[in-house]
Amino acid sequence: MNLSQLIDGLEYKFIGKNIDIDIKGIEYNSNNVKKGYIFVCITGLGVDRHLYIEDAIKNGAVAIIVEKDVNIHNAVILRVENARIALACISKIFYEKSDEKLKLIGVTGTNGKTTITYMIQSILKSYGKKIGLIGTIANYVNNEKINSTSTTPESLELHRLFKNMVDNDVEYCIMEVSSHSLALNRVYGLYFFVSIFTNLTQDHLDFHKTFENYFDAKCKLFTMSRYCVINLDDSYGNKILNKSTGFNITYAINKQADFVAEDIKNGTFYLKDQKYEGVFEVGIPGIYNVYNSLSVIAALNTINIPMNNIKYGLKNVFVPGRFVIISKNYNLNFNIILDFAHTPDSLKKLIMTAKEYANGKVVTVIGCGGDRDKTKRPVMGKISTELSDYVFLTSDNPRSEEPLDIINDIKSGIVNNNYEIVIDRKEAIKRAILYAKKDDIVLIAGKGHEDYQVLKQGKVPFDESIIIDDIIKGELL
Repeated sequence: MNLSQLIDGLEYKFIGKNIDIDIKGIEYNSNNVKKGYIFVCITGLGVDRHLYIEDAIKNGAVAIIVEKDVNIHNAVILRVENARIALACISKIFYEKSDEKLKLIGVTGTNGKTTITYMIQSILKSYGKKIGLIGTIANYVNNEKINSTSTTPESLELHRLFKNMVDNDVEYCIMEVSSHSLALNRVYGLYFFVSIFTNLTQDHLDFHKTFENYFDAKCKLFTMSRYCVINLDDSYGNKILNKSTGFNITYAINKQADFVAEDIKNGTFYLKDQKYEGVFEVGIPGIYNVYNSLSVIAALNTINIPMNNIKYGLKNVFVPGRFVIISKNYNLNFNIILDFAHTPDSLKKLIMTAKEYANGKVVTVIGCGGDRDKTKRPVMGKISTELSDYVFLTSDNPRSEEPLDIINDIKSGIVNNNYEIVIDRKEAIKRAILYAKKDDIVLIAGKGHEDYQVLKQGKVPFDESIIIDDIIKGELL
């Protein structure tokens, strides 16, 4: 593609002799640059790509997009105000505006994003639709699984995925839209057919610094969506309602809304709206999954999916790492549940749901991630020990931090004496399983679908389902 076509509509200052050059590809990582590429110097998250311009040129870059003055003479230079916006704009053009050929369904909020996207995927599949999914666990183009490195990829990877989807006749793309992606302009220039707001609770303050910044980032999605599905029971629902520029559709359990769930019992609820009324069954337990289901029903109502398909999809949905009852595979007299819960709100909801089902004690294994929001650690310590009968404090993904330092932060919020510290996560899981008695529930929270642990030296294999299998076979069978 000619450079002049690629930068059409972009505001820039041109430094060079010739804009009439052919561009073979786009990159923001100098290691991936090839001959004829344009290199975009995005900044943020601890990396300044301006430092790697010479490496990019050595690898074949013929044009560079920068935000700063640079002393480079052997490539075309285009200076822009915001390189991330520029990356989104040129990626969209390079990949033939493939996003505009898809119906984009966006989901944002602190908790529930992954579950909702899998619910929608389940339902659309039952309706015979070809779909793509972008999110925390993995990305999918129809049934092809593509590994995910972040909840919402950089704009370059997004538009590459969109092109792949269009080439494979995908009609709907369901996306988890993270606050990071909104703040960092990864989704700049996209227009969503329908977007969902789940809830807003404490998370990611290491990045956003203030809760107001976190809220403002989430709000962006509802200025770039045709239909906006909003949870009115969340304290931020009305605030987002007021900032939305789309057609608002509301859902709730405790307030008047367009879609309201009533008579909630053991995973079923009664729905009545202007067009339909009936009983729904949700395949994953917990009141929060009733909320998730309501948002899905409201969103799919905008694209006229029949209620029978919605019912079937909700009843049969499976989400990796979300309330997965591992003990179903074994002849045990207690349950073991894996869940991704890693925020105060999601942990509280997980334990409360377990308490509804437990005839015995609830035993919880938790840690907190390193190099992430430290303020939530004591809160999670308090929640876990107040709601659980017994707690094992352990390591999660410590990254560059010392595991015991993280655990001591968690411990600082604890008043009760119903816990013990077991730094090694594998040992903590073993201790929890051996501690459990008849009718107890062992909750192993924080990692869910992840099959790795992130330590100082990097990722190491750590699949909790395999670890549990080894423990049970070695100790209990």
